[in-house]
Order: sequence, then C-alpha cells, then structure tokens
Amino acid sequence: MQAFERSITPGAAPHGRTMVLDKGLGLNAVTDLIATAGASISWVKFGWGTAATMSADLIAAKTARYRAAGIVPYPGGTLLEVAVAAGRADAFLAEAKALGFTAIEVSDGSTTIAPEVRRALIQQARAAGLTVLTEVGKKTPALDHELTVAQRLAQIQADLESGAEAVILEAREAGKNIGIYDANGDIIADELAALATAGVDQLIFEAPLKAQQVALILKFGPGVNLGNIAYDEATSLETLRRGLRGDTVGRV
Repeated sequence: MQAFERSITPGAAPHGRTMVLDKGLGLNAVTDLIATAGASISWVKFGWGTAATMSADLIAAKTARYRAAGIVPYPGGTLLEVAVAAGRADAFLAEAKALGFTAIEVSDGSTTIAPEVRRALIQQARAAGLTVLTEVGKKTPALDHELTVAQRLAQIQADLESGAEAVILEAREAGKNIGIYDANGDIIADELAALATAGVDQLIFEAPLKAQQVALILKFGPGVNLGNIAYDEATSLETLRRGLRGDTVGRV
C-alpha cells in the first residue's frame, strides 16, 4: 500500500510535526497507535496530570515504546504547574527523566508562574537533557481572553529565547473559545495572522477539530505543526496532510 500511495502522490513528502494526546492509553493501545500512525507522530503528550494516576511501571513501559518508535513522549504542562506550586519542580524533572520522558511542557494555563520562574524552568530542564515545549494561553476562556496578541507574541519570543524548541498555542480538547478560535471553533483570522509572525515553524497549533486542521493545512501547507490530536484521529490527519481526503485532495 505504501508503494501504491507513492505511485499516486509522487511528490508527497515533508510533512509537519504532529502532537497526539494520550489521555490514558494502555500498552496494547499504544502498540496499535504506533503500528498504524507512528511514522507520522512526532510527540505524544500524556494529557494534563494523567501520568500521575498510573503506576510508574506502566508509564515507563509506555514511554519506552514511544521512544523506540522515534516519538517524543512528555507529560502535560499542568503536572509541572502543580509541582511548581508545591515547590517540587526539581523532583518533578528528576522523576520525568526516570520515567523515560524525553521532553517536558512548561505552561501556566491553570496557575500563575512568574516570568523569571518560567525562564528558569526552561533552562533547568534543558540543562537536565530534556527537550522543552512551552504553551501560551489559559485554560479558562475568561482569563485567556484577557491576553492580548502582543502579550502572546512576547511570551512566545521569550520562551524561544530561553531555549524552548517550539511553542504550543493553547486550544484545549474542545478547540472552542480559546486562543485563535472563537466560540464556534472557527479561526479568528487576524489573531492567527499576527501570531504567525512569530514563525510558523516554531509554533504548534492545537487543532483538535477536523475543520481547524483543514483550515491550517490549507493556509500554511502540510508542513504546519498541529497538536492536541486525538489518538484515533492521527491517521485521518495524515491523510489531510497528504491530500488523500476530500477536504484537501488537489489542494496541498
């Protein structure tokens, strides 16, 4: 089938990076995900604090399977926020490495973290050998709406300068009334255009809804980085990137 796909799309190639959300998959489900879509997944986020609800052995087994497939596993940023609030950031980073995570997410979506603390966390994690992704935005719509585009851009730039590999634009699982999306989940065009000036290659657009994925791929091309993809939608997203689904056939 791969030969067939190459024969009908001879130029299909570089694709953007995809971040898939693991909300508590078991080992069998992880194996199936890797078998069916592993080649198109760059990162797997263990959503919010889910990694803290399972046994260390299970988490270590899952991260090992992801790593063996060339996928970067990392715990959700909420877990680090909780650790920071408890004064246990050092212990969190050490345990994340011990469990086989190779990256972490630095965010303040559910709490407030001072700029100097955020910067120090990024640098500390990098010094520990971890890749750092950061996230910009708040989990609560009312608080998220208080952030101006200028403030988001400033945070993106500060995070990148501090050593983040990429910056995630918050959209949560619903993809509505947060960040670049309005209450219906439609993209707010002027905000997207402004944030894209930070450099699309360095941004990960959370896009849990198919219409959002299609719109971002058509605007920026199949190389756009997309996140918060449901594990059972990873293959569907890949077909959109390759122009193998009606929404993008002949358009990418």
